[in-house]
Amino acid sequence: VGALHACLLSQRGYNVDLYEARKDVRKSDTASGRSINLALSYRGIQSLKKAGLDDKIIKLGTAMHSRMIHPLNKPCYEIPYGKKEQYLLSIDRLKLNQDLLSAAEERENVKIHFSSKLVSCDLNSSSALFKTYGILFYTVEQKSKVIFGCDGAYSAVRRQMQREVFDYAQSYIPHSYKELSIPATKKGEYALPPNHLHIWPRHKLMLIALPNQNRSFTCTLFMPVEEFERIQTGDDAVQFFNQMFPDALPLIGEDFLKKDFFHLPPLRIITVKCSPYHYKNTAALLGDAAHSITPFYGQGLNAGLEDTLLFDELMEKYDCDFDTILPKYSEMRCSDGHAISELSHQNYIEKIDSILHFFLPNIIVPKYSMVAFTRIRYHQVILQSERANK
Repeated sequence: VGALHACLLSQRGYNVDLYEARKDVRKSDTASGRSINLALSYRGIQSLKKAGLDDKIIKLGTAMHSRMIHPLNKPCYEIPYGKKEQYLLSIDRLKLNQDLLSAAEERENVKIHFSSKLVSCDLNSSSALFKTYGILFYTVEQKSKVIFGCDGAYSAVRRQMQREVFDYAQSYIPHSYKELSIPATKKGEYALPPNHLHIWPRHKLMLIALPNQNRSFTCTLFMPVEEFERIQTGDDAVQFFNQMFPDALPLIGEDFLKKDFFHLPPLRIITVKCSPYHYKNTAALLGDAAHSITPFYGQGLNAGLEDTLLFDELMEKYDCDFDTILPKYSEMRCSDGHAISELSHQNYIEKIDSILHFFLPNIIVPKYSMVAFTRIRYHQVILQSERANK
């Protein structure tokens, strides 16, 4: 989100300093294994298009036209995402980071500072203090016109805004998640049909698998924390998969599962709601820093990228007047940030809506279709669904 925002600001003629706490992620795999594979949809693609990056990024993805449901001991079945031409793109988060950072660095007026962590910032003077790590570490003070906090769910910029008049709430859902992998077959082919998001729903837990261009699948297991705690050994993991996901176990491989399951600890899922998304005319929050949501609607990345697109549209509409743009950004985006958080939490498979949409396409549009394949504002999705339900 920060890299794309830097690209769009640079197109408006602004000089941008982009600070990244990690090492250059284009040259390391520190991000892999720590995040859910991404499902890029219409909102995200339209945001990339504004920076001229949509064609390049789309080539990184594998199209998913439907969900493939894997019931326990029953035949699989498909649920299309939308109309024939509507699909999601499965994209590796690390590759997306790499390409967006490279695109930002190619802009003459964007400078990237890696291994630089925000220590503190003064929102009134729009200045920030960074600690840069290397053989030695040193601190640098940076002054700017506006500070943009694109620094994730545990945002340090947001923490400074909480000292002012600011509404803030965070919560953890009972589930954690763990990433696994289904490798390509010995013949170098996909082990499952590739143009689907594969889902193994099991009441309180769920396994999903998204295709990668190297013919593997990135799997994510969502499960209550106490269930993860019961699996202590490799044999426990194999027994668990034999019971809950018997058709997925041979695809992952018992030996691989025994090692991969314990490679990293399960990660908690945090949700964040706050308001406003700006401070005076000197700071604003974008992406997870403003609205960290559960991953069950596949909109975390897309909502973050759309933040940058909305901000750029406001820049154009109000002639780059930050005094007007920042409060307008909060006014328009806070309600949508809260709405997509609610939608993500309530997500369910809309079988009835999809059937009604087939017969009444102008009256009944599934919530998922509005979220994934249009730029209808998130809070309007809820309002339109309520009208359709009546």
